[in-house]
Amino acid sequence: MVDGSTDAAGIPTEVHRALVAHLLEHSVRRGDFVLKSGARSDWFIDSKQTACDPDGIVLMAAAALAVIPPEANAIGGLTVGADPVAYGVAAVAATQGRHLHSFTIRKESKDHGVTGRLAGPLAAGDRVVITEDTVTRGTSLFEAVEVVQELGAEVVLIMPLVDRGGTCAAMAEAAGIPYRPLVTAPELGFTFQGA
Repeated sequence: MVDGSTDAAGIPTEVHRALVAHLLEHSVRRGDFVLKSGARSDWFIDSKQTACDPDGIVLMAAAALAVIPPEANAIGGLTVGADPVAYGVAAVAATQGRHLHSFTIRKESKDHGVTGRLAGPLAAGDRVVITEDTVTRGTSLFEAVEVVQELGAEVVLIMPLVDRGGTCAAMAEAAGIPYRPLVTAPELGFTFQGA
């Protein structure tokens, strides 16, 4: 039975618990890892293992659609981290009658065919959710914010699937953009590692 309660971000409690459980089972690895920053960690998360799994997609989309503001009409971010989140959320949203354009921002401009960094439908004036599978420092998220704003669209939410680092919230606040990760490192049982 669904009890109707939600977490602080507005995600239904049962959906959030199930998403955390899916991430722990399929995406979290324990061991000795060297992170992109060079720091060592006793855990690593490959949240694409959840974002690309059918059950994980449904849970991720249910959580995301609970927090995405009604005025949003597009979702995307920097490839490859944003792609499964944006496409999965947009596809599930469409089955519920909600239409979100999904898009990708290339890491480099393409100089043939459709040129530039944008792949997919995004127009000036769109109200955009910037997403990513896992954020540690926020660099990719804010690179995507910059590209979207340069295109004349408005970023209405930054929403990573997992916040591993704990530093992006302050960056978003400083930029005046709402920030709502679907799951945080402490919710997975780990401390933030925002090096």
